[in-house]
Amino acid sequence: MKFLFDLFPIILFFITLKVAEKAAGASLILGKVLTSIGIVTTVKASLVPIMLATIAVIIGSIIQIIWAKLHYKKVDKSLWLSALLVIVLGGMTLYFQNDAFIKWKPTLLYWAFATVLIGANLFAKKNLIKDMMDKEISLPESIWNKLNFAWAIFFSALGALNIFVAFHYSIDTWANFKLFGTMGLMFIFIIGQSFAINKYIIHEDKL
Repeated sequence: MKFLFDLFPIILFFITLKVAEKAAGASLILGKVLTSIGIVTTVKASLVPIMLATIAVIIGSIIQIIWAKLHYKKVDKSLWLSALLVIVLGGMTLYFQNDAFIKWKPTLLYWAFATVLIGANLFAKKNLIKDMMDKEISLPESIWNKLNFAWAIFFSALGALNIFVAFHYSIDTWANFKLFGTMGLMFIFIIGQSFAINKYIIHEDKL
């Protein structure tokens, strides 16, 4: 359930994009929405689906924040950052009619994660991956450090890959990669990580 909650804005973006590509009245709907927020302009037909999807992901991110606050009584910092990026870059996409802004959002989020992981480790001597996982498994300190670095590299690479796909392939391909590709890569990385660290896990009966 938590997994679907985290993916809610992305799923909403994907569904809206696909529906808008086939909906005859998509341009009319977009025009009314933009007019209601003070943006009076004519949008190129090719940008209508992604601009409607951008509106949907902004709304979805706001709903996600409200739901987290009401249901969990707190909002994770990563959720705040994601919503902020969506609202700012999504707003710029709508105002300037340039989909490049919203395409940068996943990359900036992933690079922010990587920066925080490395920064916390170097300057605060804090291993955030260990903080999140040490209740489930016990590992030697050197392995925790390597794991933290591996996640930082992974997020950095994922951010670069997003930009490559976003600006070298169609919007449809990018949307598919954004939802399914990143999930697949994340799954593969986690499985690979599990195999890699399995032999280093410290079992309580050996303590």
